[in-house]
Amino acid sequence: MLSNLPRELVFHGIYVPTVAVLFIVAAVLTWLLDYALALFGVYRFAWHPSLFRFCVFACVFCGISLFVYR
Repeated sequence: MLSNLPRELVFHGIYVPTVAVLFIVAAVLTWLLDYALALFGVYRFAWHPSLFRFCVFACVFCGISLFVYR
């Protein structure tokens, strides 16, 4: 699978940590998921919507990181 992914990626001669790239991917996925959750009105049931959004981002980011660095 993706377990052989290098720890750093080279982007135009600049070494970028793979975690930074995963952070951006997780942010985009969370943004799309946030749009879908807002569209279906899930945030009406959340006690603190901002905290819920942060927790969704943390779950997406950790899930992607565990998938890559397994």
